Amino acid sequence: MLNADLRKCVMMAEGHALNFSELNLSSDISKTLDELKYQHPTPIQSKTIPLLLSGRDVLGQAQTGTGKTAAFALPILARLDRNANSVQSLVLTPTRELAIQVSASFSQYAARIKAFRVVSIYGGQSYDIQLRALKRGPHVVVGTPGRVMDHIRRKTLRLDKLRFMVLDEADEMLRMGFVDDVEWILQHTPDERQTCLFSATMPKPIQHIANRHLREPERIVIESRHTAAETVNQRYWIASGKDQKLEAIIRFLEAEHTEAILIFVRTRQMTTELSEKLESRGYSSAALSGDMAQRRREQTVDQLKRGRINILVATDVAARGLDIDRISHVINFDAPQDVESYIHRIGRTGRAGRNGEALLIITHRERRFVKTLERVLRLKISELLLPSYEEMQQRRIDRFTQHILATISENNLSSYRSLLEKFISKSEVSSVDVAAALARMLDEGAEPLRLQQNRKMTAVRREKTLRSTEKDNEKKQGSGRKARNFDSPAPIEKSYKTSELKNGRGNKKKQIRSLPEGMERFRVEVGEVHGANPSHLVGALANEAMLDSKHIGKIDIGPDHSFVDLPEGMPKELLRDLKKIWVCDQRLKIVRVQSASSSVESRQKKKAKRAKKRADGSTPKKHRKGPRPTIVDI
Repeated sequence: MLNADLRKCVMMAEGHALNFSELNLSSDISKTLDELKYQHPTPIQSKTIPLLLSGRDVLGQAQTGTGKTAAFALPILARLDRNANSVQSLVLTPTRELAIQVSASFSQYAARIKAFRVVSIYGGQSYDIQLRALKRGPHVVVGTPGRVMDHIRRKTLRLDKLRFMVLDEADEMLRMGFVDDVEWILQHTPDERQTCLFSATMPKPIQHIANRHLREPERIVIESRHTAAETVNQRYWIASGKDQKLEAIIRFLEAEHTEAILIFVRTRQMTTELSEKLESRGYSSAALSGDMAQRRREQTVDQLKRGRINILVATDVAARGLDIDRISHVINFDAPQDVESYIHRIGRTGRAGRNGEALLIITHRERRFVKTLERVLRLKISELLLPSYEEMQQRRIDRFTQHILATISENNLSSYRSLLEKFISKSEVSSVDVAAALARMLDEGAEPLRLQQNRKMTAVRREKTLRSTEKDNEKKQGSGRKARNFDSPAPIEKSYKTSELKNGRGNKKKQIRSLPEGMERFRVEVGEVHGANPSHLVGALANEAMLDSKHIGKIDIGPDHSFVDLPEGMPKELLRDLKKIWVCDQRLKIVRVQSASSSVESRQKKKAKRAKKRADGSTPKKHRKGPRPTIVDI
């Protein structure tokens, strides 16, 4: 006789829809799902959750984006021994990004479970961080095969009380060469465990693992064509070269209403190259590749989530496991190697029932790939008709007129209205001509109409205060200087030009700014002639160097180059990347020119030299005002 959970499986198979409330999950998990607005489970969730709750092993075949994480996370949370301080569940993922994502999902679903602990372990992260987390006795560990093996060998990860084992995206682990590692890990787990294996496809090595390590598993198959066809609008465009591809993307972005965009390329080099070209065209973009440091990868993904950047250019490996609600469009700048990779790529959008857009850019030689996609996915992929320049111009005009209407309805324009009425009455110029002139000024990037004089005066006062404070500090503390607090806004004003002071003879002489402790000065090859201002540099550095703007010191804009103060100890690889980024159609070519430590050392040497002269009996020369006296030999 079938139990209640298995009866639900049968009901699902017969077409009876279920709600999460009917899946016998605990009350705290059900309340959390209600808060998250989870009502109806996806097909993979409806079929998997009752089976896992009943203790059965599961072999699931489903594409990415179908809700697999909740399918295994919810029943695991429901069956955890919450009082035990041992690892009860181990989830293996092919990439660090997916490990982080799955770990975050566990924490989200367990929001009402007191003292629940989940740890993600993966390569590129400090062992110390992971060791401290593992010592606290997590209930769930999510990790990549290599790092999990390391911890098992070190005996810092004990699996003797493991109850649940999950292999997520097993086919991807096979493709990345992790099958032997997975076999080794499974051999170091208890025989009496419940195992769940998910894979988009079922090649022979995956079948072998299932046959060897799963006990009479229930097989669940979710057809991939449902996710690809129903939630993502797919189109293609034929290009003859890279330049045409870039032009196609620019036109596509002009025509489409977008949120976040994920662009796939084949090589790591291309991620940087394409990102730089998009940046030079005014789009906020960043590169994501497998050779980036883990911290930078996480920060880049976080920037996309928060809306600080809108375009991410990535390789397949780097983008594996990305699950970001903001991604509205996926662009295949380079065609993928196979259908599976294509499905994975476009699965980054249109997730969990949301609609998405996918564009495939191909060459004439790759037209056959479109036919293959249509045959496998059982759908027609339409060819994209890019807008002409006339259509693009009209769209810009439409946006401009909409902006005008919104400004009229949402803002108080009385001060501007009185100003223009006075001007029109005096100059006898028509209001239409005035509006046309203002539109042209806006199009050419004119300066704001009203100067913020109070702000400028404040800036002057802050500059003077800073100089006097620095002098006082030097008198009181010698060469020593208090370290800058990066947790508070920088007291240094970002100005256009270096301050100028008059010397005793009345000639203007540039002041050499002292360098704050903990900062270094860099030169960048972009200046006034290129139309640069401090906001351009702050934006570029904040995006590329992952710096909060408050950590960026004073910026001096010169005629053809500029100087900027940044925190000391910037990594070499980061400076290498910064050299290549574009600002105002110019590469930064950033180079270090001065460090705080070297500046202090220089002052100390000069002070020691003066002290030595005084010790030798010599006195420093006193400078007289006026002409030198004439010396006559008698």
